[in-house]
Amino acid sequence: MIESKRRALIFFIIAALFAAAAGYFTLQKVKELNNDLGTMVTVYVAGSDIDARDVITPEAVAAESIPQKFVTAEHIRDPEELMNKVSVVPLSEGDVISKNMLKEASAVTEENNRLVTMMSSERVSFDEPLEPLDRVDIIVSNRTDEGNKTDIFMKDVKVARVANNEGQFSGVQVEISLEDTPELIHMQNYADSVRVIKANVGVSGQEVAAAEEEPEEEAEPAEEKAEEQPAEPEKTEQKPADKKKEASGG
Repeated sequence: MIESKRRALIFFIIAALFAAAAGYFTLQKVKELNNDLGTMVTVYVAGSDIDARDVITPEAVAAESIPQKFVTAEHIRDPEELMNKVSVVPLSEGDVISKNMLKEASAVTEENNRLVTMMSSERVSFDEPLEPLDRVDIIVSNRTDEGNKTDIFMKDVKVARVANNEGQFSGVQVEISLEDTPELIHMQNYADSVRVIKANVGVSGQEVAAAEEEPEEEAEPAEEKAEEQPAEPEKTEQKPADKKKEASGG
């Protein structure tokens, strides 16, 4: 009995050692797999069906976690990267959104308008740096057989986007009608000089008229006071007349 118990105890210890070794190697393998896959990273996918050329809204996307190993530079990890973007292909719910399928949404406000790029060059010059939504006038100068001529080519043109080169203003994209697009491009290519000046975006005509009326309203009380002031001398003039009547009556 003592010998059998001793053998059983030895087998039990050996089995426990094998189990511990198996557990240790399994844990190490799991750690290696985790290190290989990396931590979980949040990427953005389509939360609902998104049609091609539709502006992507926050309600149309959803967050999803995938291992770091499978994350590439094309995955969207920052929701700001989806702002004012459209997908060039239709997306179904759950589809991963990648950068190569995104495009900047058009800044054109009307269907029949087009964006024309005007970069600073020998022919094109800007009086001052511009910002999106500014309004500009385009002045064109040409040398002809009849003499030099400068005309206002376009007025009150909307600036849709601004281009910068190393932090310095370099040009704009203006929004014009499709009919005017060939003329503007022709002027950029063949005019002697194209000058872009910022339009004076001031108050409207109604606001100007209201501003002009306000001083008149304020002037009325002054005129009333001026009319009231002569009333006192009239009373002073009546007093000597009363005295004369009293003297004649006496």
